[in-house]
This record gives sequence, C-alpha cells and structure tokens, in this order.
Amino acid sequence: MTPTLQQQKARSGKPLVIWRLTDGKPGHENQSLGLCLALARQLRVDRHDIPVGGRLGQLTQWLSGCFPPGRQLPSPDLILGAGHRTHVALLAARRAFGGRAVLIMKPSLPLSLFDLCVIPEHDGVTGDNVFVTRGVMNTISPCRSGAPAAKQPAGEVAPERGDASQALILLGGNSPHYIWRDEAVLEQLGAIVRQQPEVRFVLSDSRRTPAGCMDKIAALELANLTLIPWQQTGPGWVSGQLDLSRAVWVSEDSVSMVYEALTSGAMVGLITLEQQKTGRISRGVERLIEGGWVMPFRRWQETGALAVPPGRFNEADRCADWMVEQWLRKN
Repeated sequence: MTPTLQQQKARSGKPLVIWRLTDGKPGHENQSLGLCLALARQLRVDRHDIPVGGRLGQLTQWLSGCFPPGRQLPSPDLILGAGHRTHVALLAARRAFGGRAVLIMKPSLPLSLFDLCVIPEHDGVTGDNVFVTRGVMNTISPCRSGAPAAKQPAGEVAPERGDASQALILLGGNSPHYIWRDEAVLEQLGAIVRQQPEVRFVLSDSRRTPAGCMDKIAALELANLTLIPWQQTGPGWVSGQLDLSRAVWVSEDSVSMVYEALTSGAMVGLITLEQQKTGRISRGVERLIEGGWVMPFRRWQETGALAVPPGRFNEADRCADWMVEQWLRKN
C-alpha cells in the first residue's frame, strides 16, 4: 500500500507546506487565511504568504513553467489563492513546483484547471472538483476567553459561549443589494436595546455607514448601549467582541459579518433593510433565515428571543476536514 502524503510527512517529521498567494484585498485574504488556520488546527503546517504580481507577468510565468517567488521556498503540497488576480499565479506555481492548486471563490478560468475550487453555494457552481460552502470562509473560530471550542458533529448544537449579559451590534451601510434608511435602522436599534435593559450592547459602524448615522444613534440616549466608531477599532477587535458576546445583531447588507458571527457560535439577529434587487446575496441570506441560522428583526419581535443556532457553522473547518480526509489521509 502506497503511503499517503500526510503519512510520508509524518514519518519524515516534515510539515505540510502551504503557499498562500495573496492579492492585497482583505476580504480575499481573510478567506484563504481562514482555510490555512483550519488546516493548521489538524496538521503541522509550514505556511508561506506570497503576494502576486501583474497578470501579464503571471501569464508569462505560467507559459514558461517558472515561478520566481518560489525559488527559495520549500516545494508546496498545497497552493491556495482567493480572488481573480491569483488564478494564473496559482497555475504558474503548480506547473513550476508541483502541489495541488486550491482556488477560493468562483473562477474566471475553467474549473478543470484547478485541483479544487471552494465556492459559496449562492454562486450556483457544482462539479467533481468543487467544494460548496455556505457563504464565505473566515478566520473566526468558535471560542471563549481564547480557548478553542471542541468540534461539534454536524447537526449538534454548539455549547453555549460568550457572555449572556453582552451583545454586539454591527452596522454596514450603502450597498448595491440593499437600501439603507437611517430611520428604519434606528427604529429597530431602539426596540432591540430598550427591550433588553439587562443586556450591555456594544455597537460599531463601518466605512459604508452613512455620515451622521452614529450621531443619530447617540441621540437616542440608550443607557445600555456603547458606541465604538469603526475608526477606533483595530485588527482583531471584531473577533474579540464576538468572543465576548452570546448574541450578535448585524445589518442585513453586511453578509461577511453575518457569516463571521455565525462561525463564532453566537445567536444572530438581522437588522432588516429594504432589498434593492434580488440576487445571489439576498438569496443566501434567505437560505440562512429558512435554515434557522439567523432571525430577522420582525420575527424576533414576535418571539421575544433569538434562536440558538441549529448546529455548528464553520466552513473553513469543514473544508479543511474534507481536504485532510480526501487528500491527506486517503489510502
């Protein structure tokens, strides 16, 4: 029986070598880093982050079978990239040094060129080499006080986390998919905070939040609400607040924050906005509502409480599980 890659590396004491190609876009890099961290929770990993160059240079490298950024690095077992700018660089790196090419997000090139494509279900793409995720992956891991939570089998409810006396509110803003109206948002915020006087709420906005909105929220004079403008937050602030909060409210337009809140294991409520157009983003949110993962404001008003998530939600871990089982432990 031929030993698997993981067995060979375990015997030699060598880690799994990952090249992570980056394009400088935080949203893309957050996804690829999330997958790397998930793999590192299962295996010993040696990760190398490589910024990609221009597309013309990448094409030349691919056609010529060379990848200069990798010359001084150990040969990769996995090459990961997210975003269109990493596509050709992934192929160039694999042609020059081997390894498996894993593309995150829907590709602009044929699926068959990559060993694995990790694509959100709202894109509607399937294939033998496609791993479908519920939304986008991220770096959040269910934990409390810095300690990782034990993995929960699919369908089981995650253990309670965070502090029941604190809740987090995250606001987005103007979006191609939703119409932001300050008055509607303030009405919902006022109801959420006033009806739970025993809860300490922490609220932060974002770059997209319309100017003056935070002033209007401050004018509500809600004693149990603390406002933290996004300019005062730093790296890791959101993840730290998620760790502290049992419940999280997110404006409907902030889809990536919805998935981060779900990944943290919190109960998640949606501050509802008017849809500007129906598309893959809104359909993804509807699936979360139908599945009981998130609760829109009006339903919360009817029930008086947010629902506990129906299971464990961590797409980076789920993808890492598949990769380890299918590639690294398969006989």
